[in-house]
Amino acid sequence: MIANILKQSLTTVSLFTLFCAQAQNNHERYVQQLEGTTLQFSMEAIPGGQFLMGSKSGGAADEQPAHQVLIAPFWMGTFEVTWDLYEPFLYKDLEIRHNNQEKLDPKVDAVTRPTKPYLDMTFGMGKQGHPALAMTHYNAIQFCKWLYVRTGEFYRLPTEAEWEYACRAGSKTAYPFGEDAAKLDEHAWFASNSNGKTAAVGKKKPNAWGLFDMLGNVAEWTYDQYDAEYYQQFSDGVADNPVLIPTKLYPHSVRGGSFDSAAPDLRSAARMASDPIWKQLDPQIPKSNWWFPEAPFVGMRLVRPVNKPSHEEIMAYYDKAPLKDF
Repeated sequence: MIANILKQSLTTVSLFTLFCAQAQNNHERYVQQLEGTTLQFSMEAIPGGQFLMGSKSGGAADEQPAHQVLIAPFWMGTFEVTWDLYEPFLYKDLEIRHNNQEKLDPKVDAVTRPTKPYLDMTFGMGKQGHPALAMTHYNAIQFCKWLYVRTGEFYRLPTEAEWEYACRAGSKTAYPFGEDAAKLDEHAWFASNSNGKTAAVGKKKPNAWGLFDMLGNVAEWTYDQYDAEYYQQFSDGVADNPVLIPTKLYPHSVRGGSFDSAAPDLRSAARMASDPIWKQLDPQIPKSNWWFPEAPFVGMRLVRPVNKPSHEEIMAYYDKAPLKDF
């Protein structure tokens, strides 16, 4: 049970632990510290509410019909996950160095880590402060599991509905800042200003809920299976925290556009789907469960629900076996 994991840390209760408990009760912004390391990341409190998801007109067919969606409160990462936080998950020796000790807690050490990539997965675009990228959907979820074992808190990918709700931040326009695509330069790294590469996170203006780089820089995984006709079932009534639970390897929903996206692909409602061609040059048979060597434009952002599921439910989320990709 998750309670047992928390109890194991009671002998080393810190002011940070007490602060996190208070933040959860009050649903406030907080900073998650990984105990024993210098690693941390911030989470913005996203209020629950109802919004119009999708596009009424002028958008792509897979954004229609626009429909009402009810969303429970949650926290979302202020920034996209950066290499600074992601690399200690990839490489155990690097985590040990961050933890300033000879070996890791057995529970942390038991978390399955990605295979060593055969390419420079930064693609020469930059590492410190830059978003981690080119991980598979499975890889992203296993990173969340590593954080759970490290912190005792349930971090996961946003649902597609949560992502759009957070991106809009109360707006009803094409972009969180309005209808004028000419203002994108103030808010996003995209094809017109990125020079074909990622930038360090947090250099553009945030949206109204304090989230940086929701548009551009790297596109972001959501948990949902992608279905171009998924919205059709919600043409009447209000969808309550909808999620299309993935059962297939392809496609999954990706949101936000990236450094090489055109302005229309950065709209709040714009949808994108993962594709097997993102692995077409992978020489392994079966292909890697962990990396998309031809998707240097996809990354991730964390979500944490206010109402934590049971430990069994959390592990069911993390421990789905990967599907082989030939």
